[in-house]
Amino acid sequence: MTTTSIQDTLTEILKYLNIPFSNIKVSEEEKITRVDIESEDPSRIIGWHGETLNAIQHLTKAIIRTKEKLDRAPFIVLDVDGYRRAQEDKVCRIADQKADFVRRTGNRVALAPMNPYFRRIVHTYVSNNPDMQDLTTESSGEGDYRQVVLRQINSNDNGNDEGGELSPVIEKDGDGLGNLDV
Repeated sequence: MTTTSIQDTLTEILKYLNIPFSNIKVSEEEKITRVDIESEDPSRIIGWHGETLNAIQHLTKAIIRTKEKLDRAPFIVLDVDGYRRAQEDKVCRIADQKADFVRRTGNRVALAPMNPYFRRIVHTYVSNNPDMQDLTTESSGEGDYRQVVLRQINSNDNGNDEGGELSPVIEKDGDGLGNLDV
């Protein structure tokens, strides 16, 4: 998979959709290919809560997989005007807040349900953050309700559900996770 292939594919898609853009920049970061799109009208690419961006990202990955005859879709993340990075930062801030709660109370806490990409962001953030080496994460639930559970490593709960874990609750406007879509 080459930078030129990604740029050409994305250029074709955006032109076909008649979406204006000025530049496409491709970079590699930790096994992720990041594609930053510069546009005079980023909201047209982002769409409602990122739905258009997600669709363009999905199309790009599928076309690249077919063109390059890959076994799996490549891990490509599209961003426009820093939208995706802002979402990633928001998820990390929420993980920080929940980590403080876990340390204060000793209880496990379940974050709001999120898609696989943002769950991966949380898992990676917690495992790579030197300030969070006392914590661990795991995914719980199924489908659209799958979420990250944050707990202390030295927890004595041994996996029991008694008294240690807060019920996974989807908070209205509390967590700020309502707009996280990828």
